[in-house]
Amino acid sequence: MMQEILTSFASMLFKWPTRPIAATAALVIASTTTPGVSEYFQPNSTGIKLQNGYERVYIQPFGNHGMRVRTSIMRDPTGYEWSALLDPPLEGPGGNNGLNYDIGIPFQGSATIRNGNIVASVNLGVLSFFRVESNGSTTLLTKEYTDTKAIAPRFYTQDFRSSSFQSQFDFASEPDEQFYGAGQQACCLDHSVNKKGQVVDLINFNSHVTLPVYMSNKGYLQYFNMPSQGRIEFGTFRTRHVASEATVVDYYITTASPGDYDALQEQFTAVTGRQPIPPDFILGYQQSKLRYFNQTQIIDLAQRFHDEQVNVSLIVVDFFAWKFQGDWSFNPEFWPDPEGMAATVRRLTGAEMMVSLWPSMEDLSVNYLPTQAQGLLATTRDGTGISDSFAGVYTRLIDSTNPAAREFLWKRLNDSYYSAGIHNFWIDQADGGTLGEAFENNGQAISQIPYARAFSQYFIGTQEAAGKMYPWFHQQAINEGFANLTGKDISIQCDHMSLTRSTFVGGQRFCSYLWSGDTDSRFDVLLQQITVGVSVAASGISSWTLDIGGFEGLNVDTDEGRELFVRWLSMGVFLPYMRAHGDRSCSLPPDPRQSFANRCPNEPWSYGEANFVIIKKYIALRYQLKPYVKRLFEMLQQTGKTIMRPLYYDFALSDPFVVTGTQTNNPKIVHQFMMGPRILVAPVGELGATSKEVYLPILSDTAKNQGFTWTHWWTDKDFGTGGKLVAIDAPLDEIPVFYLGLKSDILNGFL
Repeated sequence: MMQEILTSFASMLFKWPTRPIAATAALVIASTTTPGVSEYFQPNSTGIKLQNGYERVYIQPFGNHGMRVRTSIMRDPTGYEWSALLDPPLEGPGGNNGLNYDIGIPFQGSATIRNGNIVASVNLGVLSFFRVESNGSTTLLTKEYTDTKAIAPRFYTQDFRSSSFQSQFDFASEPDEQFYGAGQQACCLDHSVNKKGQVVDLINFNSHVTLPVYMSNKGYLQYFNMPSQGRIEFGTFRTRHVASEATVVDYYITTASPGDYDALQEQFTAVTGRQPIPPDFILGYQQSKLRYFNQTQIIDLAQRFHDEQVNVSLIVVDFFAWKFQGDWSFNPEFWPDPEGMAATVRRLTGAEMMVSLWPSMEDLSVNYLPTQAQGLLATTRDGTGISDSFAGVYTRLIDSTNPAAREFLWKRLNDSYYSAGIHNFWIDQADGGTLGEAFENNGQAISQIPYARAFSQYFIGTQEAAGKMYPWFHQQAINEGFANLTGKDISIQCDHMSLTRSTFVGGQRFCSYLWSGDTDSRFDVLLQQITVGVSVAASGISSWTLDIGGFEGLNVDTDEGRELFVRWLSMGVFLPYMRAHGDRSCSLPPDPRQSFANRCPNEPWSYGEANFVIIKKYIALRYQLKPYVKRLFEMLQQTGKTIMRPLYYDFALSDPFVVTGTQTNNPKIVHQFMMGPRILVAPVGELGATSKEVYLPILSDTAKNQGFTWTHWWTDKDFGTGGKLVAIDAPLDEIPVFYLGLKSDILNGFL
């Protein structure tokens, strides 16, 4: 059957229609004669509408080489459903919210539309997507999965109490097809880059920021523009997307030549947004821990950085600096002069400050009654709004999906922090539904009891239908505040930033960066974070970092803990952001005067004298690399070019071992990454190791023609054009790193 479709499709693809387009059961072609390879094939149709009984299917050109598909039952989509797509897109055709079409086809109708190099073909009601190759031939990307005995590829289950439905959409895949992306999966066992064979739960909680977007090694990217909870099943013969609740199924697909993942990202970020360039200061070393618990500690910390002559760019105040959850202000008993503190930090170190905010609201907060009275808190299906508990109190959530709630939140942040010179904000625990975890009763022994998660309800809908966008709107609240207060266009360049533990597709268009949540402090987790980082990057979000040292389980008094921190920090030098944070263990008891007042240190000088020398060396290297890092962010803003790059990005076309190693998630491949196009990083993830076997991929012909070879960062020894494993000395102060081209070009940001 598929061969018949391909043959029929290929024979008619480039013919003009011989009569006006109208509703018909016959095959309808929307295309013109084949243009030259260098020309962009502009769509000559606004779209197709398939009226499939009570189901409506809209197919429209969207962005460069892209299609957007929206389906609904019983009634048409409005075109104004909640969406992370930019409408119109930054680049390419389509948009303006409309559901325009000029081809109407009935039940089991057929039609074809082309946009650039992507073709959407409906044959007897079944939708397929093809790529047009440079010679005019076509390659099947994917199609709705059909079989003699199979559930319909577009399947809906409607609850009688609501006009919404659960959806299940199936697409055909090849057994050896590879899928990348799907966001950030939770710590700490998943070391995969290729997601084939996995089930990815679409739900937000600590460290788990899965996203309904994936790239295929066949040369396409597919994104479900739906903030619904659900799952993606990467099966042997089909890929299934399940949304727990929706009123419209909305997805986007784009194509590029196999192996050209930068093109896929360029097209994808053109329809979902591009990362603004971060301010220079935040590209340096960021100092944080759980937690500095009074103003004196912060000033003493800044003084020590000054005295030790160690660069620091950002100093962070973690949670419970407030009196009550939901105050969004300092407790004056311990933080009497925030403005003076920020000024002192800046004078001593040049560093900016960041402060933590949680979405939780307790009854004793000064903001509780005003937010309740104005309807600014999320509610629950049983009406109380209580969604979790923490530190001995029940908590509700500020409803950041409500524009009025975002305005209220920003006003409190401005009055308490921004106006005092603290301009950067840490969005913590705002994962949605509960207070940040996969379970209820956060922080209590009874959290192991499997209570159902709260049925949270927001301004934009239910947790099931829209909950994955909850953290995204927190980012938007701060972005709106930045923009409105300063009057600046911050879509290209940021002055300040927010740090977030969760996000949704399109979160990259905010002045914000994601971190991987509360990870375990273990060597194997250090390596697992590589696969996490490159998977997030393959999902369109390069503005990412982690807790150097891991969050929990590192004892600063032990040799093992100290070695782990240095190894992790050496990798952090080569991440988009270099950020030390964690809840450390040591022999010091907590301060009894405050909640969560951990006195254990996490500063560069906290890990022994010998290690302090090494840590200073790595921090200094980070500042040497700042021009390179800044250039990577400029390229990210301009074209969506990924910063933290899995090896398949740059070597899938030149190195078969990279292809097979990625397919099988071979640690020799997936535990290495490229920092931009010029630096290969192979972190050490083994206690006591003094050497490491590093795989140097085969360079492309283009790289070889430029005279590039793999050169060891620390010795400048030339290792040739790759295709081999090399044993490299790896003392604590020399993380295995190789570079291409001239090191001086890299350090000057010339690419």
